[in-house]
Amino acid sequence: MKPNSTSDQLAKFIRTSVVKMTSFGGSSHVGSCLSIADILGVLYSDVLNVDPKDPQMADRDMFVLSKGHAGAAVYAALAGRGFIEPEMLENHYENGSIMSGHVSHKGISGVEVSTGSLGQGLSLGAGMALASKLDAHGRRVVVLMSDGECDEGSVWEAAMFAAHFRLRKLMAVIDYNKLQSIDTTEATMALEPFEDKWRSFGWEVRRTPGHDHDLLRQAMAEPATKDRPVVVICDTTKGKGVSFMENSVLWHYRSPDDDERQAALEELSSK
Repeated sequence: MKPNSTSDQLAKFIRTSVVKMTSFGGSSHVGSCLSIADILGVLYSDVLNVDPKDPQMADRDMFVLSKGHAGAAVYAALAGRGFIEPEMLENHYENGSIMSGHVSHKGISGVEVSTGSLGQGLSLGAGMALASKLDAHGRRVVVLMSDGECDEGSVWEAAMFAAHFRLRKLMAVIDYNKLQSIDTTEATMALEPFEDKWRSFGWEVRRTPGHDHDLLRQAMAEPATKDRPVVVICDTTKGKGVSFMENSVLWHYRSPDDDERQAALEELSSK
């Protein structure tokens, strides 16, 4: 696809790519990747100040995928935007490939940091945002998190830290698909009242449908209105875009077989 494609085109490319990548490579987390395809499509098309021709430019925004298990979606987004060659996606999850299952920065243009252990991305992002503030740098730092990882105490320590240092250039985006690992978030460790928790920790809170590109763009592109960090809670559907994967915890760990891959690709191509 063309690097200057729209957010809708990029999101479709991400979904099609991750279905192929997880199927051919035998990797997991296709449902987690599909739920963030629209978020990544908007971020990489309309929000993040990044340049595939100059990935290390000094004034770039920083992006951290805290839910590192959805690395295939980020790799696809980077390929769609021209950071890496699309052919690289074909080696995802193979032995010896640099395209690891959890997102890695090693040899991958456009990835700032490797992630995988849940609950650590917000701390990384807060550190980046504090460093930028001390350097009087205007960059934004965006951390994409899962809802399940908000069970981790380190998330709330980082949330307190960010509010204390008034890191208004830090934005956490939460993929609130309400499924984690082998059950619902409600059954595992209830998060609600989710918005109230973040407000009580000193954050500016925005909540939006996670698959509406116009609303996502509005929620994520607008800078902080107050001197505090911003969290965007995105209500999403796990497995979004492939009907037999939607709202099914099965697709957290399972990879599509040949027939399922073909059925998923046919459904995605029709949209």
